[in-house]
Amino acid sequence: MNHVEKRLAEEKMRIDSVTAPEELETRLRDALNKTDSQRTKRRIPSVWKAAAVALFFLVVFGYHYNAFAYYGKKLLGFDELIGGSQLQELNEQGMGQIVDKKTNLSDGTELTINGIMTDANQLIMYYTLTNPEGIEDNGIDLFRPSKFTGFLTNSNLESGTSLQNEEQTEVKGTMSFQPVSPFAKKLNLHYWDRTENNQLIEHTISFPYDPNQAMQTEVRKSLRKTVKVDKGTLNFQSITATPTMTMIEGSLNVDNFDRLPSALSGIELIANGTPVELIGSGHGSSLGGRKFDLRYGALPKPLTSLELVMKEFVGYQQLDQRLPLSSAGNEPFSLDGKKLWVKKAAVTSQGVEITIATDDDILLDGVSIETQNETTALKTTVNQIETKLDDGGILKERTLLFDTSVMPEYLHIKGIHYMKAYNKVIEIPVK
Repeated sequence: MNHVEKRLAEEKMRIDSVTAPEELETRLRDALNKTDSQRTKRRIPSVWKAAAVALFFLVVFGYHYNAFAYYGKKLLGFDELIGGSQLQELNEQGMGQIVDKKTNLSDGTELTINGIMTDANQLIMYYTLTNPEGIEDNGIDLFRPSKFTGFLTNSNLESGTSLQNEEQTEVKGTMSFQPVSPFAKKLNLHYWDRTENNQLIEHTISFPYDPNQAMQTEVRKSLRKTVKVDKGTLNFQSITATPTMTMIEGSLNVDNFDRLPSALSGIELIANGTPVELIGSGHGSSLGGRKFDLRYGALPKPLTSLELVMKEFVGYQQLDQRLPLSSAGNEPFSLDGKKLWVKKAAVTSQGVEITIATDDDILLDGVSIETQNETTALKTTVNQIETKLDDGGILKERTLLFDTSVMPEYLHIKGIHYMKAYNKVIEIPVK
């Protein structure tokens, strides 16, 4: 027996002594039993057969993140909170890790960390607050989590939801945090507790973490696609799809990105020809520039097609348009196809006030008023009111304030920022 065969034989003896967990052994046996018995079999040399077995057990039992989706116990009592959602389906399947760690808050309320679900996109924590004396305002002032820490882990809170019972003695809630490290063995939840004298004190509650109970990543691809817009570019860098969420990450360099609050809302993820629900988005500055992320629901199974469609994004149209205030009335002015109504123009103790209305995705740029002798730039905008129209649209009314006491002849607008149709499509291979 040569040296290689000797080492493989020793490894085979070691592997033979390993006993797989009963639930894993059952699942593997069921999968093997479903194999087509008519499939042509190939003979594998005994030396390589031992090597293949060794490799298989290394993958299964080694310290690998998302090696298997975990099948455990269902988290009880959260059906009403997560009913009809993807989280409910995952909970029904027993996905996640039971924690059942308890502690008392300063007012005597019992806090229970019931369990967690983790994957490459997020950690979802299930918790319960219980107090027979009553809990005010869903426990928001009592229990304020901030982050999870652990080995290579500093995962901040991102969102949460909760539901209180009719007696106001119990609160069930879920909170989403940034993903934790697959190398962490213990997680520490940091939270603020409000005391009787209204002080906030930081506490931690810790529990063991098994990363092998994390759920599988279903799609992870680099995109590296750049889309040009009126005032810059967007770079779509990656997509990561897990059972709880689908995350698109990228960077942008767009001068007027902050001019509209919903600039990212017009980007759709289309799976199997159907839009996937957009559940959130975020952006922020970093050393490498401005980063953004788009969060969608889980992808359908089986997945046959996937594409990212930028239907709309913030654009800019230069106008240099003078609107005669003498002709203002019920009929709107046209700003390159966009409508603007002048509701009122008057001189007040604050200066000249002009009340206008536009669609909610219109922001005026370079606004001033003109008389024959002078031009006065916009000082500020006040009293913004949004009205929902019968067709579902939103009309945004606000008052433009100018620091002058002379009634103007014209309202001058240099340009508009608006949600512009781009209809750019990025195909994402699914195989």
